Amino acid sequence: MTMKTERESLKQSRSELVKSGKFSHHFGVMRQFALYLILTLCSGFAIAEKPNILLIMADDIGIEGLSCYGGTSYKTPRLDALAAGGIRFTHAYSQPLCTPTRVQIMTGKYNHRNWLYFGILDPEEKTFGHLMSDAGYETCIAGKWQLQSYDPPDFPGAEKRRGLGMKVADAGFDEHQLFHSWHTEDKGSRYANPTFDRNGELVEQVEGKYGPDTSVDFILDFYRRNRDKPTFVYYPMALPHWPVMPTPDSAVWADPSRRLEEDIQYFPDMVAYMDKAVGQLIDGLEALDLRKKTIVIFYSDNGTDQQVTSGFKGEEIQGGKATPLQTGIRVPLIVNHPGTIAPQQICSDLIDASDFLPTLAALGDTKIPEDWFCDGISFAPQILGKSGPKRETAFFWYDPRPGWDKDKFSRHIFALDHDYKLFSDGRFFKISGEGFQETPLSGDLSSEAEAAREKLAGVIEQKMKPPISASAKKLVDAFGNEITE
Repeated sequence: MTMKTERESLKQSRSELVKSGKFSHHFGVMRQFALYLILTLCSGFAIAEKPNILLIMADDIGIEGLSCYGGTSYKTPRLDALAAGGIRFTHAYSQPLCTPTRVQIMTGKYNHRNWLYFGILDPEEKTFGHLMSDAGYETCIAGKWQLQSYDPPDFPGAEKRRGLGMKVADAGFDEHQLFHSWHTEDKGSRYANPTFDRNGELVEQVEGKYGPDTSVDFILDFYRRNRDKPTFVYYPMALPHWPVMPTPDSAVWADPSRRLEEDIQYFPDMVAYMDKAVGQLIDGLEALDLRKKTIVIFYSDNGTDQQVTSGFKGEEIQGGKATPLQTGIRVPLIVNHPGTIAPQQICSDLIDASDFLPTLAALGDTKIPEDWFCDGISFAPQILGKSGPKRETAFFWYDPRPGWDKDKFSRHIFALDHDYKLFSDGRFFKISGEGFQETPLSGDLSSEAEAAREKLAGVIEQKMKPPISASAKKLVDAFGNEITE
């Protein structure tokens, strides 16, 4: 039993005994209450040392979407301010699509370790929700889940997969408010007039409200009620994911009949509202006098949608979501903690989604249990200005099948460092720089390129050693039917 659960159990016992009138007449009870007080006081001292952690993950935005990275199409003043006041990572990577990144970030494992199906998280897995809860944190998640059930009932083979994933109530979070946490056909809107699951209750079509606003309100209410406790909040945002729709700051929002209108012209409004939501959380933390106690981390689950073209350092960049291109996996990562992280820092170290779980463990002053497998390397040393191991390469096993609308995808296994990217099928690219350069290499290679190719081939070989999930061992189509290469 963890300190948190032990403390809660003793508190419950004390409450029941007080109500029964037997509390003051039994030495054993007094001894039990003394233990409760000791645990409470000890945990109180730990609380004073543990920072709050707010992890925000945007849905579909590459580095070209933020001004602080060189983007020129959108205004992101609150995120730019976070970057200016903390540390901005220039070589952070995600998986090309949302579920692969969500599974990887929460478990600390590369996808071939625990992949089942798109929209599914193996219910046997442990998440960073479990990790932080066991470390004594009050835990909350708001935003998007999409890890329990995905395929519509009429999709071929759906009956083999529906409802098989992890339910949010079992994921280590004390409280939740989530879009897309039940079956796909019941999800409703994530934006205007939203539908969501709040702590197990389905709240449908909240007229006049905007989904991201309800998530921010829920999180701030959680902070208000737990302001004297250490908190871990995970906010997997809905923004700026498709469908592209008006926000409350769009001119057409004044007309309720147009609030669910789909048009690419609203994408800048969605990026601006993503930035605004981050600002609302920062302002809320300030108002609650929690800002200096809270480490804020901003990340993205994949690159920008392919239907969007954005300005970036004088170029026009087409989004690469769902592809293994740099535009599909190069994402922003900003960390800010006033008084702890020095401002105006830029870090070029490699980071990938598996690194978040060990980083949270380090920031939360806890350890990953020995029986948990973890591929990640903590980037807490970079955040805290300390020495520690650094990631020299990043590995990707990407295959979002089976799943509805996934017939256009295929499997990609690759590794990269700062300068080169190698696929398991032999494709080799030079990727040096802070943008999206990707130059194919073949034929006679320079000695540097040949050495890099051999190094990355070794990484792929090493990472493909067990454990590998049974689903990842099979190559399947979008319907789950096994195919041969």
